Amino acid sequence: MHPNIKLYDVPEISSVQNMVVRSSSVFGQKLALEDLKQTPIPRLTYSELLNNILKFGTALQKLGLKPRSHIAIIGENRVQWALSYLTCMCFDFVACPIDRNLPTNDILNILHESDSVAVIYSDQFEPILSEAHSSLKYLKWYINMDFIVRKGNTYSMVELINRSPDCNAGQLPKINLNEIAEIIFTSGSLGRAKGVMLSQKNLASNLMAMVSVVLINDHDRFLSVLPMHHSYECTCGLLCPLYTGASVHYARSLKTVVEDLQASHATILLGVPLLYDKMFRRIYKSINEKKIASLLIKPLVQVTNFLEMVGWKSSKRIVFKEIHERFGGSVRLFIAGGAAPDPLVAKGLREFGFSLIQGYGLTETSPILTLNPIQYFKDDSAGIPLPGVKIKIQNPDHTGVGEILAQGPNIMIGYYKNEKATRDVFDDGWFKTGDLGHFDQDGYLHIVGRSKNVIISKRGENVYPEELEDLLLRSPFVLECMVYGENDPKHGEVIAVQVVPDAEAFIELSETHDIRITDDLMRETLTKEVAKVNKQVSSFKQITKLHLREREFDKTTTQKVKRYLVAKSPGTVVNPANGTS
Repeated sequence: MHPNIKLYDVPEISSVQNMVVRSSSVFGQKLALEDLKQTPIPRLTYSELLNNILKFGTALQKLGLKPRSHIAIIGENRVQWALSYLTCMCFDFVACPIDRNLPTNDILNILHESDSVAVIYSDQFEPILSEAHSSLKYLKWYINMDFIVRKGNTYSMVELINRSPDCNAGQLPKINLNEIAEIIFTSGSLGRAKGVMLSQKNLASNLMAMVSVVLINDHDRFLSVLPMHHSYECTCGLLCPLYTGASVHYARSLKTVVEDLQASHATILLGVPLLYDKMFRRIYKSINEKKIASLLIKPLVQVTNFLEMVGWKSSKRIVFKEIHERFGGSVRLFIAGGAAPDPLVAKGLREFGFSLIQGYGLTETSPILTLNPIQYFKDDSAGIPLPGVKIKIQNPDHTGVGEILAQGPNIMIGYYKNEKATRDVFDDGWFKTGDLGHFDQDGYLHIVGRSKNVIISKRGENVYPEELEDLLLRSPFVLECMVYGENDPKHGEVIAVQVVPDAEAFIELSETHDIRITDDLMRETLTKEVAKVNKQVSSFKQITKLHLREREFDKTTTQKVKRYLVAKSPGTVVNPANGTS
C-alpha cells in the first residue's frame, strides 16, 4: 500500500439492519431517499425510512410471511424499491432482486429458481405477473408498488404500510449474520440461472471497508442511475450513502442524467465507463464549437494544474465553472464500476476539476475488492485491496499476470442450490474471480481481462481482447466493439474484431466534409482506426480482420457485451494490418 494512504475511521456495524437503525438515530430528520419523478412514496427522511420499514415489515408478517421467506423485488429505481429491500434486511426475509430489463421468460424463471413466495413490483410488471399466477405455484403474495388499494389478489404496498400498526426497532428479529440475506441472479436464462448468496456480514464488512478508503459524509448527495438490482448500485449507491448519512436521489432515466444532476445538486455519481465517455465527448464537442474557447482550453488546463500544485485546490472549479454548472455545480466525485474506464477520459475529466476513480469487484464479492483512494489514484489501475480483503495472483506468467484470487469477509456464501458451481469457484478457501491481472510495485491491482476470453497467439503469447477493445473505443467512430480469436483457413486462429460504427461521428464527418455516408466510407475510416491501434501494440497482438455490424451488441445492465450471444462471422471483412482493405 502507498505509504501516505490513511484509512478513515468509520462506525462499526454488524449488519444492514444494525446500519439502518443506527442511521435513523444519528441522522433523524435529514433527507435519506428522494424520487425525482412523482411516485406514491416520493421522499423519506431517515426517521421516516425506519418507520416505513417497521410498518411494512409488520404488515408482511401479518399477511403470513415468516422469517427467512424469499421475497422478489422488481421495478425501476425508486424509493419504494429501496424500502422493500431494506424491509427484507431488517425483518430477516431473503431479498431476491430481479433485473427489470430481462425478458419475461427469464423473470419468471428467476421467480421460480429463487423459491420466492412473495413479489414486490412496480405497475409496469402487472400484466406479466397477473398472467403468471397459475404457473408460479409457490408465489402466494403479489404486492404492487403503485396500487393505492388492493385489487383482487394483488395487495397495495402503500395500503399495507398505511394500515399497519406502529412498532419499534426493539421488536425487530435477531439477524444471523452468516445466513443468506439476499440472492442475486447473475443470469436468468433457463438452465443458466446462477444465484449469488450474500449474507448481512458480507454486506456490512464491504460498507465499512469502502468508506474507510473513500470518505463519504452526510453532506453528500448521490444521483442513482444504475439499476438497483445490481450489487454495484445496491451496495455502493444505496447502502453506502445510508450508512454515512448522505441522501440518494433517483434519476428519472438515463436520458435525463444531466438535468437530474442539476435538480439534485448531486455531489457523487456512480456510473459505468460508457456514461463518462459520453459526458467527456459532449464537453469537448461543446468546447470545439466555440473557436476561442477551444484555443484557450489547453493553456487554462496547464495554468490550473500549476495552481493546484501550489495549493489552490479549487482553481479548476472556478476557472471551469461553466462546465461544472452544466452538471449541477456540486459534483465532487465520479465513481466508475462494472468495467475499467478509459484512463484518458479520467485524465480529461480531472483536468476540468472532476475526480474520477475506479474500483474492482464482482457480485460474488459484495461487490468491491479494490478501490482507488481519491488522493492517491492510478487511472490505469483498479486500486488497492480494501481493508480485510486479501488478493493473490495465481500461477503468474513471466509478465506477472495470473488469475486473481480473493479472500475476505465480503466473499459470498456460494451459489443458490448449486454446490458444484460453488466448489468450482473456490480453491482451498480462495475465491477464483476468473479475471486476470497483476500487482504493480506500489501494490495497485491491474486487470488485463477475463481468463475465458484470452486468445493464444501463434507465438504462444496471451492476447487480452479487453486491452485492444479499450484502445479501439477511444476512436469517435467506434460505438461498440468486440475482439476475439477467429479461425482462418490459411492462417489458423487470427485476431478479429466486430465494430458497431458510431452514427453520430459519421454524420458529423459527412456534414463537415460534404460526403455521403456509404459502406465504403465506413470500411475505409474504421480500417484506419484499427491500423492506429495496431501501431500501439506488439505484432502478435495486431488485429487482422474487421467485421462491421449494423446492430448493437446485447449487453448486461453494466453495459458489458454478452460475448456468448455474438455470432462470429457477420458483416464485411477487411485486412487492417497495414490500413488497407
